[in-house]
Order: sequence, then C-alpha cells, then structure tokens
Amino acid sequence: MSEIKPMVLIENMKKKVCMHSDVYFRTNKQTGKVYTGKLCNPSTEAPSAAQVKAKARFAKVVAAVRAVLADPTEKAKLQAEFKSQTKYGSLLGYAMHKLNANYDANGDLIGD
Repeated sequence: MSEIKPMVLIENMKKKVCMHSDVYFRTNKQTGKVYTGKLCNPSTEAPSAAQVKAKARFAKVVAAVRAVLADPTEKAKLQAEFKSQTKYGSLLGYAMHKLNANYDANGDLIGD
C-alpha cells in the first residue's frame, strides 16, 4: 500500500478552507500526518441549558489557562510539572487538565 503525500498547501493548512466549506484540516505536529474531517448534520436547534452551562465553564477554564501561561513564574512551574509527565503531549493540554480540576460543574472556582 502506498502512502499519500499531500501537497504543501494542504500540509500546512488547519481549520476550514473557507467559511462555506464543511471540511476541516488538521496536521499532527509530532507525526506530520494531515487529518481531515467533515461536519455532517450540524444541529440547528438552540443549545440546551446543560450545553450553555458547559460552554460557560469551559470559557472560565480557558481564561484561567491563559492567565497562568501569561505569568512567567506560573508558566515555569507548570513547564517543570509538564516535563515530568508523559500523558499529555502539549503544555496547553496539560494546563487545561490541571486547571479543569479547579472548577466545579457550575464553573465556580473550587475553594473560594
């Protein structure tokens, strides 16, 4: 079986080709493989209360991760922890995991 080598344009592409497309591209930075996916049957209904709640919680976690990664001393501590583990492949993924545990189901900071 032969391996397909994508053209350079597709190799460096991520997200959608244009706003009208429903095909997404993503390149794995570690292996260099290009993956595509298509959004089929997107929901046309309004999000449920649980979905809105989960989105708000995720936004709080992302804001906390950005704040930690912007602080040089906090980022250095997190990088040291990240280097001593093997489960997560990126510092951002590890930070999301670490800080996600600090928020309850309502998106409130635990311990406050």
